[in-house]
Amino acid sequence: MGSRSDLQTLLEYTIGSSNVYFQPPSSFQMAYPCIVYKPDDATTMFADDIPYRYTKRYTITVMDHDSDSLLPDKIAMLARCVFNRFYVVDKLHHNVFLMYY
Repeated sequence: MGSRSDLQTLLEYTIGSSNVYFQPPSSFQMAYPCIVYKPDDATTMFADDIPYRYTKRYTITVMDHDSDSLLPDKIAMLARCVFNRFYVVDKLHHNVFLMYY
């Protein structure tokens, strides 16, 4: 799998914007629409009790004021990415995905 900086580049390219934030602090002012992502979990595969594959999982949240935004559809088409949930906070739509990368 790729590095976190590779994931950053992939997400920026996919949405056509640099509004992609890795674990921003709560006081950080974000520009919308945007993506916020963070590490979530990891999977380790073993052979003879020795790890041979370690894959990180990230939570990727697409945030947009537009309820008909196409950005979630673009993220949903990425490899090893699945939709997890949707919610709205203060008229800001959140589409949450889980992605192994």
